Amino acid sequence: MSAAAPRVLVIDDEAQIRRFLDIGLRAEGYHVLLAATAAEGLALAATQSPDLVVLDLGLPDREGHEVLAELRQWSNVPVLMLSVRDAEKEKVRALDHGANDYVTKPFGIQELMARLRALLRTRVVAGADDTPARYDDGHLVVDQLRREVSLDGEPVALTRKEYAVLALLLRHAGRVVSQQQLLRDVWGASHVQDTHYLRIVIGRLRQKLGDDPAAPQWLKTEPGVGYRFLESDGDAR
Repeated sequence: MSAAAPRVLVIDDEAQIRRFLDIGLRAEGYHVLLAATAAEGLALAATQSPDLVVLDLGLPDREGHEVLAELRQWSNVPVLMLSVRDAEKEKVRALDHGANDYVTKPFGIQELMARLRALLRTRVVAGADDTPARYDDGHLVVDQLRREVSLDGEPVALTRKEYAVLALLLRHAGRVVSQQQLLRDVWGASHVQDTHYLRIVIGRLRQKLGDDPAAPQWLKTEPGVGYRFLESDGDAR
């Protein structure tokens, strides 16, 4: 990478984790900023304009959820949450309150790097327009201006709900979208507990796209949390 390497802010109170991420990120060419407390992290976020934030949930001075909430008041920077807490409710809470991804400790450095790359790609695309007008990976084409979908040159007939779910996942490509967000945005706030609606629509989408849930090409399940639209370069496959 050049001098314009992405700036990654790591906010974690564990010195070993900070050192591990510092070495790994720098090896990949990133510019790394390190903070051991919420106060230090928010100060760096405000003054150094990071391109991405890796935020631990368990900080000594404030909860990571509180830091995320404050950060979201003035910044849309992608945030990847780190935590030893692997309960579904913790992941859903973080995603619903503005986190873009969630990784539990211990984690593999290669998986983490892949998720960071996906978030940074999404940030670049979103900088111009949060909704890409056309997605085309050589097989699947989604034309959001015409609301048309095709697979290998053949049109794919989707219902309104199927298209809405696909478009929402595509808009957040590379990031986890929680079940609650999908249900709220597509069906409405009164249906956030109706997860069976979503399972049915995802199942139909996979059938129409020929997408195997065991080896997904586009629609990946994040168990107990939500779904992720995989990007065409093989992210998370």
